[in-house]
Amino acid sequence: MKSLVPAILSALVTIFSAFTPQQALAASPEKPKEVRFAYLNGPRPWILGKVDKSFDKAFGTPVKWINFASGPSALQALAAGEIDIARCGSTPVTSALVKKVPLEVIAVSGVIDGSERLVARKSIASIKDLEGHAVAYPAGSTAHYALQAVFKVYGVDSSKVKQVNLKPAEQLAAWKRGDVQAAYVWGPFWNQMVAEDGHELLRTGQLQDKGYYIFNAYVVSKKFATEHPDLVVSFLSVFEDTVKRYKADPDGSAAIIAKELGQDAEAAKQTLAGLAFPSLKEQLQVSLLGNGKNTADSNIAKGLAATAQFLVELGELQKNSLPPSFAPGINTSFLEKAAAK
Repeated sequence: MKSLVPAILSALVTIFSAFTPQQALAASPEKPKEVRFAYLNGPRPWILGKVDKSFDKAFGTPVKWINFASGPSALQALAAGEIDIARCGSTPVTSALVKKVPLEVIAVSGVIDGSERLVARKSIASIKDLEGHAVAYPAGSTAHYALQAVFKVYGVDSSKVKQVNLKPAEQLAAWKRGDVQAAYVWGPFWNQMVAEDGHELLRTGQLQDKGYYIFNAYVVSKKFATEHPDLVVSFLSVFEDTVKRYKADPDGSAAIIAKELGQDAEAAKQTLAGLAFPSLKEQLQVSLLGNGKNTADSNIAKGLAATAQFLVELGELQKNSLPPSFAPGINTSFLEKAAAK
């Protein structure tokens, strides 16, 4: 009987020769066994996608949500290949880009207004009165950046302020013990401090007209973006959907998010109300990320550059390590495709 092997091999050669090298490359990557998200415990619309598994459904593969206490720790995990997509503040993202962590900024997850606040004991009446007191902050975070900006803008002698580096949960514990008299932190922690003998001195949004543009971003590891560009686009599409759902029903969404995070619903509602969530199309404007061609002139690129200068002043980055532009660290191609859907 004549062997079928030559015929089968010939047929396979014919099939594979029908693909161009580009088509073969695009068809080759398989879906990952899971997509790993890094999230901080702050209330955000994308948590709705965690609850109903809309990200899992869009990807066609499970999502593993991994909680981190701060942005720097989440980005360390991304650098180690343990995370694929993360939501982090602009300050740790800036540091990671300068240190050449293989990531790309793919979208703004929220522009910070009242979600992060400087709060103090009721006995401290003004920002200038912080001198002589202990103020807590989470190092390397957007709140840290904002606190230093506050000192500059309002003429506070920082050498007269006892600055205490504490993670948000540690800040709350220190507040309850009476170890600190003020703190710059995000919700729900500032909400709890206000409820216990505190009051608001400033919200981060008040710094924007002073030239400090502070935001949260979505970043993706370059490896994941290269291997699964379609999943990155799907991620942004689902994120946009969660924002629309939140805007359509802020109270109901806040309740769902708070329950998932084990937080107070009213505190979650206040935190969410303290963020602006621009649409994907709005993000392609120069006022945010730009469209790739004008990204170097965008507010986000400029905001990253200003943050880098701040980190140099703190001694956390070397001036000669700063890039001439942060535009190369911003990839709007996924945003464009998701916005066009």
